[in-house]
Amino acid sequence: MNKGPICLLSGLIFSLLVVTSGYGQKAFIKVHDKKNHEPVAFAHVCLEGLKSGTPKYSLTDISGAVPNDVKERSKIAISYVGYKTLIDTISPGQSLEIELAPTVTNMDEIVVTAQYTPERADKSIYRVDVINARQIEMKAATNMAELLQDQSNMRVSQNGVLGTSLRIQGLSGENVKFLQDGVPLIGRMNGNFDLNQLSLYNVDHVEVIEGPMSVIYGSNALAGVVNIITKENKNSLFSVSANAYVESIGQYNFDGSISSSIKKHGFSLSGGRNFFGGWNPPGITGRELTYKPRRQYFADGYYMYSGDVLKIKLVGSYFNDLIQDKGPLFPPPYYISAFDAYYTTERYSLHTEGSVKLRKNRFVNFIASYSGYERIKQVYLKDLTTLEKIPVEASWGRDTTGMQSWMGRATIAKSDPDQKFNYQLGTDLNYETGKGKRISGYEQYIGDYAGFLSVKWDPVKSISLQPGVRFIYNTKYKAPVVYALSAKWEIVPGLNTRFSYARGFRAPTIKELYMNFVDVNHNVQGNPDLQAERSNNVNLNLNWTREQTHLAWNVDVSGFYNYITNVILLAPTGSNLEYTYINLSEYLTTGFQVGGGFSLYPALKVQAGITMTGVTGVLDPDKKADPLKWTAEMTLNASYRFDRPDLTFSLFYKYTGKTPQVGEDPVDGSIAWGMVNPYNSMDFTATKGFWSSRIRLSAGVKNIFDITAVPAVGTGGGHGGGGGDNSMNVAWGRTFFVKLSFTFNKYK
Repeated sequence: MNKGPICLLSGLIFSLLVVTSGYGQKAFIKVHDKKNHEPVAFAHVCLEGLKSGTPKYSLTDISGAVPNDVKERSKIAISYVGYKTLIDTISPGQSLEIELAPTVTNMDEIVVTAQYTPERADKSIYRVDVINARQIEMKAATNMAELLQDQSNMRVSQNGVLGTSLRIQGLSGENVKFLQDGVPLIGRMNGNFDLNQLSLYNVDHVEVIEGPMSVIYGSNALAGVVNIITKENKNSLFSVSANAYVESIGQYNFDGSISSSIKKHGFSLSGGRNFFGGWNPPGITGRELTYKPRRQYFADGYYMYSGDVLKIKLVGSYFNDLIQDKGPLFPPPYYISAFDAYYTTERYSLHTEGSVKLRKNRFVNFIASYSGYERIKQVYLKDLTTLEKIPVEASWGRDTTGMQSWMGRATIAKSDPDQKFNYQLGTDLNYETGKGKRISGYEQYIGDYAGFLSVKWDPVKSISLQPGVRFIYNTKYKAPVVYALSAKWEIVPGLNTRFSYARGFRAPTIKELYMNFVDVNHNVQGNPDLQAERSNNVNLNLNWTREQTHLAWNVDVSGFYNYITNVILLAPTGSNLEYTYINLSEYLTTGFQVGGGFSLYPALKVQAGITMTGVTGVLDPDKKADPLKWTAEMTLNASYRFDRPDLTFSLFYKYTGKTPQVGEDPVDGSIAWGMVNPYNSMDFTATKGFWSSRIRLSAGVKNIFDITAVPAVGTGGGHGGGGGDNSMNVAWGRTFFVKLSFTFNKYK
């Protein structure tokens, strides 16, 4: 009998047993979802020796496991987005089965805006709304305008050349502060920031604080702060991603990134191109387009060092946006030619940010940045038979306006959750210059230098009080001392109330004071006699959250009151459709919002809200303020996820009621209140994951109700803000889109 095969088989079985035995003896930490018992892949695991204090970081694999190779008894902390952080201890050679409890709501999101140190959103003394990466994906938003347009208590409006602007709590323009990783963004047109220029291709999440933040962030923060947090590779040895987006309106976007994290060092490079071909409402013919064709290039990169004590990051970014404004054909016999205007926006920045961990829960954080902005106008005489473009050299045909900003911010903070007193002491230095033919005197500058102090006192575990004060020196205006008081009371677990009061101060910007913007659609003149804005702002919030095994409910009720003197608005002068910036002696916005949500884990999530905002002001100094003019808004966002096929359906609906606006009386040309008619908007998205979600495919329809321009009554047009003399642009028509994303990560 041939025993060779038997011996060979026995040897293989013996070898397999040895290997299996060896594997079984190796200690592993296995992480599972507490509710559906599925493995949690790529969870963050931190092992820190109790004696040595040396930390080690790793990620669970696709099966939710990670080896336990500690040499001493250690503290273990496991965290992942959407789950409650778990902290335990573990011994060498010990295998551990860990169940992470999902947070059905978003209360466990870590936020950094206006915090002493990164903190959970539900623990923050401020009400911070977080729009995370998953929400951005479900919305299939490509820029900040699309992301914020269906948010409660936010109003997005369109302008063909000046772009898209945002209104929060009835306040807009310079009263909303935009940050990217804590660095102020520059380059506003008409006082508003063009949200179409803020691409989401490298955005991790967005943090929004409604209400006054003048003590922490100074000028431009009366209505609130929008902080865009970009992606950062902390754990992948190598990561590459690419995205392609196509929309039936004629929009084509492509971008990609590559990043790495090796020991304490990390880097990233990313970039892309967006293209939009322009659009006119049905029935409108001719070369002029309501929504102008535009092309965008962008690139970003960073280097990061993360040590046990020191973290430092160097970041550079570049953005180029080209808008083509096609002019009408010349009358016969010159109808084969036209004037076309090209508006090129360049934005670039360099900044460094870092933190130093001191002893006894003390931290130093710093940011230093240089930001540049240029808007270049060039008019061409275009021959439509040969397509030759001849640049117009006259002064009306070309000019460049440039803005530069230097910013330095440093804070030292004590943040110990076991102590009753904590504090933050900081300095905030800002210097901005403007140059160009459209700026009076060709060059102007403004400096704003401030020091601030904030103290957090927890008299008992459930109550926090945080007074703050800011001292300001402004090179153009005498600034008052700005102060604020915030409070948080956890009435019972899951039920929190927050209150904030703040004084605000905002000096006019260089553009409001000195810039003259004139073209075929606009005639906006600066006003060097403007006075600085001053305000009193109050916010009150009550939030209740309850979670069960598979269910969660949350209710959020908020109220706000903003009273501003010398508020700066753009208003008609009564001559040749010219507009200029003016001060209104009084301006008031007040209102409330009620929202709530329901989640059935892991499939269904529904959020709904109602907002009422009242606005009034003294338009004529010889008259009293008009009665409050109210706007109602309703939002409904719902998503349903099929876990096994990894398929999610999302619906986003918003009703915007009649909205007041300040404009020109069509009868006598004076400043008057007008109203924009109500309208409805709705988007639908379906998202499917493939290859363990490395490939994501999204498709859907935007602007289902095909809303374009909304009639406005009581005021006329003037500086190009609407789709006609008596309408306001809301969106281009109904469109269909497809987005394909690819992400590959190689972990250590």
